[in-house]
Amino acid sequence: MKYIKTLLEHERVVEHYLCKKKESRESRAGKSFLSLKLQDKTGVIEAKIWEMTNDIGAFNEGDIVKIDGTVGSYLGELQIKITKLRRSREGEYVASDFIPTTEKDIGEMYDKVSALIKSVKNSFVKTLLKNIFGANEAAFKNSSAAMYMHHAYMGGLLEHTLSVAEICIFLGARYKYVDADVLLAGALLHDIGKIHELSPLPQNEYTDDGQMLGHIILGVEMVSAEIAKIEDFPHEIASLIKHCIIAHHGELEFGSPKIPATPEAMLLHFADNIDAKLTTFADVYDKDTTPGKWTVFQKTLGRYLRKPGTKPPQ
Repeated sequence: MKYIKTLLEHERVVEHYLCKKKESRESRAGKSFLSLKLQDKTGVIEAKIWEMTNDIGAFNEGDIVKIDGTVGSYLGELQIKITKLRRSREGEYVASDFIPTTEKDIGEMYDKVSALIKSVKNSFVKTLLKNIFGANEAAFKNSSAAMYMHHAYMGGLLEHTLSVAEICIFLGARYKYVDADVLLAGALLHDIGKIHELSPLPQNEYTDDGQMLGHIILGVEMVSAEIAKIEDFPHEIASLIKHCIIAHHGELEFGSPKIPATPEAMLLHFADNIDAKLTTFADVYDKDTTPGKWTVFQKTLGRYLRKPGTKPPQ
């Protein structure tokens, strides 16, 4: 298997990949072409089909396809110019090659989440967390945290959630007026709606509810439904936890129905942003092949990135 992460400019590639995205576009000169996103477990790469010849067979998004093409670059990023393509046949590929997965141990990370839940002092909050994660353990372990941005791989939601929770614990202990149980519950639950927002890997596409409602609303619905099952759950604590979920994007223009109005919600917002942004930095560095001290312009971050002096230990 010639993995995407190992591709080099100018090399020919004949390999099977998952067609994650397929769009018909038109160049500035008015020429029609197909723009694809191809995926394997190591990453995603853009691909273009400029000539619809007899060597290009019928295929759809979500298909595993065999391509023949050449790796080039555009605006500093690698992409493949495809000259031949067909649907892959059963037995020609291994399905696990197309499912990107966290490099960390999923079992160990989930054990840490379970330990955090056990540390909660408020019995109502502890019961809420046990019920939600107990009923959704498999989905939570296997879900990604995004389609293309940070933690877009199996175990990504778990990895991101644990990291955000640990950052919140670290920061929360340093400030007055922070309810540790509310903060931890908000951290563990802030993205729980993503198990319903995104379809299972390898597709990892928005579901209908994901498109129409989004993970914030879906998460609040999940939490509200579980709270309703717990007798005498304090209304104030319920509202504080749900506010953390609703406000964790920080600003209305970034998708939060409300902006943070409590210390816990503000801390969660910053912790979520820290983990998302620095993970994106690391992803850019891992994939960077350009010379010099600076990366090409990163659209998702809106800036060039200064490269680290040395690569982190593997």
